[in-house]
Amino acid sequence: MTIVRVLATCLLAALVFLPTGKGQGSIAESGTNTGFSSSPPSDAIRFVQLVQGNPLARNFPSALPSLIQEINESTTLSVHPDPIVIESFEDERIFRHPLVYVNFGDRNDWNLSAMEKQNLKRFLDRGGFLYIDAGINAEFLRGNVSFGQHHSFADWQVSPVIEDLFREIYPEKSFQRLPRSHRMFRSFYSGLPPADELPDSVRDYVVNEKWPQGTYSFLGLWVNDRIAVLASPIVAMGWGKTERGTWANTISFRVRESSEVLEEQLREAAYGGERFEAVREDGRTDIIYCQQEATPSWVREPDGTWRIFRYYHSREISDYAHLFYTQLGVNIFVHTLTN
Repeated sequence: MTIVRVLATCLLAALVFLPTGKGQGSIAESGTNTGFSSSPPSDAIRFVQLVQGNPLARNFPSALPSLIQEINESTTLSVHPDPIVIESFEDERIFRHPLVYVNFGDRNDWNLSAMEKQNLKRFLDRGGFLYIDAGINAEFLRGNVSFGQHHSFADWQVSPVIEDLFREIYPEKSFQRLPRSHRMFRSFYSGLPPADELPDSVRDYVVNEKWPQGTYSFLGLWVNDRIAVLASPIVAMGWGKTERGTWANTISFRVRESSEVLEEQLREAAYGGERFEAVREDGRTDIIYCQQEATPSWVREPDGTWRIFRYYHSREISDYAHLFYTQLGVNIFVHTLTN
């Protein structure tokens, strides 16, 4: 089945899918139900996942299957529960499926072969979609690829290696920031999960600054007037569930805090660590100070404000992060398959 025919099938399905709640779909509790009462339909959409090397050693192995389960249970889209795993874009199977997912950390070498570049361009030109999760890594996370798997930081600039790759494939194009008003952020779920259970110490920051209106730091490459390549900080860390239906890992929150006294202390603080830059949504630059590797300590913002980073941990925080990342993942793929 060609990509065009698969997408046509998805568009028909999109006419009838409905969230199960008022602006919020239900999050599945079981980690074993595939979303199908028996075997998946013969015309079920099948995702492709690129993993270079041993697929059993990939980052967050339960993430994509868990998200597919959520899509099947919450929407009327039919997605095969088992992604096809490929090792490179030389694999011709990409032309038989509409969507390729790759975690940036699951590829050791982003210097693609000539055939890979040719195939990838052909795939995208024909209507295919590539999602590069963890394809945005702030400067302070680039020292080790594993840092970008556990730190999600809203740097509005793709990783240099990704930028260089697609400059070769599409010399006339560049990645553009998705505005927070983009319909991808409301393609199925709208807004943030209810924040009532969040501690007071983080609630206002999360709702108003971290993820306003349920949005995220996304950059896209447009081909033929559509988003063909999407890059983001890591999202998959919030998808995976165990066979018992519990979340597979724990997530903490990094929050920016300040006060008049604190600003004065930071402005005059003795500093022995490294300084990094991070691009904001409006194109201006934060200066990030890291006393420990890959762990921001404080920031000087473009308007001169100094704020410290505090880290908060609790079950309520982790559960909330998982709900947010799951609804964000559903929105990404629903938007892609229905537009």
